[in-house]
Amino acid sequence: MNKKSAASSILVIDSVAGAKGPAQLPGPSNMSHFAGRPRPGEKIIKGLLAFAAGLTVVITVGILIALIVPGVEFFVNVPIWDFLFGTRWTPMFADKSFGVLPLVSATLWTTVLALIVAIPFGLGAAVLMSEFAHPKLRAVLKPILEVLAGIPTVVYGLFALQFIQLVVFKEWLQLDTGAFSVLAAGLVMGIMIIPTIASISEDAMSAVPMSLRQGSAALGANRMQTSVRVVFPAALSGIIAAIILGVSRAVGETMIVAIAAGSQARIVTGPLEAGQTMTGFIANSALGDSRVGSLEYNTLFAVGLLLFVITLIINFISIRLVNRFRQVY
Repeated sequence: MNKKSAASSILVIDSVAGAKGPAQLPGPSNMSHFAGRPRPGEKIIKGLLAFAAGLTVVITVGILIALIVPGVEFFVNVPIWDFLFGTRWTPMFADKSFGVLPLVSATLWTTVLALIVAIPFGLGAAVLMSEFAHPKLRAVLKPILEVLAGIPTVVYGLFALQFIQLVVFKEWLQLDTGAFSVLAAGLVMGIMIIPTIASISEDAMSAVPMSLRQGSAALGANRMQTSVRVVFPAALSGIIAAIILGVSRAVGETMIVAIAAGSQARIVTGPLEAGQTMTGFIANSALGDSRVGSLEYNTLFAVGLLLFVITLIINFISIRLVNRFRQVY
């Protein structure tokens, strides 16, 4: 290329990119690139998108109002301190008590047990599919995980009660347990969460640039060392998001705990005990005979409001952690 052609190329690049630097990708701050007259169909689509965005906000606000109004009526009669730190939950008995700690303890047990199962198996499956599996094996594993994610939770609940609790625990292992336990519910709930953690973590690991793997191999690292010391830290923000999403699913799961954990509201001190979770109480009591507007009826919304706040805190922590460990390539 001679000097004249090179100068012409530079002139063309400058005319496209602009004198101040390279051209920027289209975005909200660069809409001048699309200054042409919009078509009628584009206006309709834009209006539908704006309507969908606004509808999500309206629905969220509606849910908050539906929880807050009866919740406030409940806390007018029950001190919030007694609700949060009371150790006896008998809202339907003659001698009423509204301490929510028994429900929280059962929820905590099932969530922790589920994560003990889901995190190692989910991350292991993600590493296998992302770094080690042959494409043919990955083509088989991925649909299996998707099928597990699509199984109705009521099926998981029946599996936990009829097989894990009554067959495995009571007949095979001869454990000293009753008809229900938070252990059976937690283990099966962990199986349910595995596809969520595995799929999102695998996507995060697959998004790590191949150049990082090649650089690690050039320094003499084997595939396992590269996976643990290079790929895993680089994908940490996505992995954390997957785990937090799994936590949210475990806290909000209803059918498995309602079927397999039991309906006895008491502080759970061991995994072989039965217990009623917050979602289990809502599911079991929502169709009861409590009069609408009564104190017993408003307990549903008080527990639902507490569950909403817990989920909101978990999501807030998730956003902070994801932003903390996010890496841009």
